[in-house]
Amino acid sequence: MTEPILEIRNLCKSFGAVVASEEVSLDLRPGEIHALIGPNGAGKSTLIKQIAGNIAPDSGSILFEGRDVTALDTVARARLGLGRTFQISSLAMGLTVLQNAVLGALGRRGRVFRFFRPVMRDRALLDAARDALQQVGLEDFAAWRTADLSHGQRRQLEVAVALTLKPRVFLMDEPMAGLGAEGSLRLTGFLNELRHEAPILLVEHDMDAVFALADRISVLVYGKVIATGTGDEIRANPEVRRAYLGEEDAA
Repeated sequence: MTEPILEIRNLCKSFGAVVASEEVSLDLRPGEIHALIGPNGAGKSTLIKQIAGNIAPDSGSILFEGRDVTALDTVARARLGLGRTFQISSLAMGLTVLQNAVLGALGRRGRVFRFFRPVMRDRALLDAARDALQQVGLEDFAAWRTADLSHGQRRQLEVAVALTLKPRVFLMDEPMAGLGAEGSLRLTGFLNELRHEAPILLVEHDMDAVFALADRISVLVYGKVIATGTGDEIRANPEVRRAYLGEEDAA
């Protein structure tokens, strides 16, 4: 079996009496999409934030390529290759598509506060940004103001920004949010190809996309993983069908 590139071991996190993560363990293997699903309030986004370094777990560990990164901050994890896209867009809407991608490439250098105008003349940064835009199909929109892009194109731009960090893993928090059926179908095809660039840990509510994309699915309910398996295994799991897929009788 292929060794995991990302391992979550017995992660626990509570906010007062609310348990967001209860002994959560899962992993991500090279080339795969591992989807994390569950009802609202199950703790999915909190788990992603712990993996990315935005929130410190109370206990447990996070291993990335065999290295314990639990104590590292978000910047250090990003430099190691953890690329994250957000549930709510973090793009600078007033900047152009190319400028947003350049900011991502600049962040990889760790000098995000340099004067912006000289940065836009940096050939290496521009090449990295344009290469990322080409990978997501936005090269013809480089001069567009980000605010003028469609919702789906902004999602693609977020991936391009992550690509400039040369990620080894993508953490994606509801990339289909706000997309219509056509946009979701287009992004599904895009993510299916992106897995060859880096494996994806995917939090998503769009079940059609999840079952179309995921090699494995983990189901989180009240902060606890109740099942992990293939799409067929998850569909057939009685506990999942009762707790999340909405079936009263799973017999």
